[in-house]
Amino acid sequence: MVVCVYLPRLELVVAAGGAGPLAGRPVAVAPLPGCEQRLGEASGAAEARGVTRGMALGEALARCPDLALVPADPVGVAEAWECALRALESIGAVVEAARPGLAYFGADPLRVLHGDDQATIAACRRALDRPTRVGAGPTRFCALAAALAARSRRALVLDGSDARRWLARRPISLLGFRPETEALLEPLERLGVRTLGELAKLPRDALADRFGQAGVSAHRLACGEDDPPRGREGTERLSETQDVGESGSGPALERVLGVLVDRLLARPDRRGRTLRSVTLSARLVSGGGWRERAVFRQALCDRERILLALSVRLALLPAPAATLGLSVECFGPPAGEQLALLDRGRSMRVSRLREAVAQMRAAAGPEAALRAVFVDPDSRVPERRAMLAPLADR
Repeated sequence: MVVCVYLPRLELVVAAGGAGPLAGRPVAVAPLPGCEQRLGEASGAAEARGVTRGMALGEALARCPDLALVPADPVGVAEAWECALRALESIGAVVEAARPGLAYFGADPLRVLHGDDQATIAACRRALDRPTRVGAGPTRFCALAAALAARSRRALVLDGSDARRWLARRPISLLGFRPETEALLEPLERLGVRTLGELAKLPRDALADRFGQAGVSAHRLACGEDDPPRGREGTERLSETQDVGESGSGPALERVLGVLVDRLLARPDRRGRTLRSVTLSARLVSGGGWRERAVFRQALCDRERILLALSVRLALLPAPAATLGLSVECFGPPAGEQLALLDRGRSMRVSRLREAVAQMRAAAGPEAALRAVFVDPDSRVPERRAMLAPLADR
């Protein structure tokens, strides 16, 4: 059994300072300054008047002239979502964070701690202590459909025998919650496909021929097939925050950034490790926040090189800052590495290759570096000759 936890409109609730200001009012998250002028999440009243997430700002104001815009707060969203994930992990769940406001975890291992599935869901609600939609089903996609159809105070649990029949009546808009199938919504609607049951009746090979791997993934989800949840890796994060006062921009803000870098490198819990990727964040004087992730070309612990890389990101700040923050997302190896005494050239090549793979994974995810394994080299079908497997760290 897989449990899905859905916090509706988390980005909008955090930006508006709570769910109270959203009651009955058309409200949406404003675009970030300097970015593409498209809205973030919209309230229920705004959606009733045709305003949706990702809509151009001009079109949204034409449809709803009294639309209220609140500044985006990616820093607050990240902090609120991290608190929610830690609350779920506190009950023993191995959580997969799909995106802010949406998470999955397996309920079977928690029966030893909490009892049956209903007791596990109750423990989840107590840990979060906020309005949450919870659904459970045999797969992640079934649990997602159940969570979206559930009420805030009552979970919806789908049994394995009835889950597929119930899923067949759901709209294909559920595919928009998966990045690999999100682009299929418009073409499927043009083809007249309205429900997942209608999609499941189509031949899988025909969908693969028309849409490629995205069509295969959509057909698997419509048939109730899905991969099990993959829990997030436990990472140690260090962070430093400083009120900038009158130094909201310009060279004075760069000096504040230098202070944050010095504090971060002086932390004893860094234990001499290098920094592979960091997150630069700020609370803006005008309201809202700003957040930028930086992956270094190689793991660093040199103050000047770190400042040189982050000063470019600091120039992207859309407005004067009230608070500046710097946190470590991923650590590298210790600064001092002992090389091999003999065959130094091979040792250096292996070390550089290992470092390049680690940097690629930090920038593009764990599946950024794969290796080809030949399983059937003599096959007449090219796709069967080799398969991709994770590249082991050696």
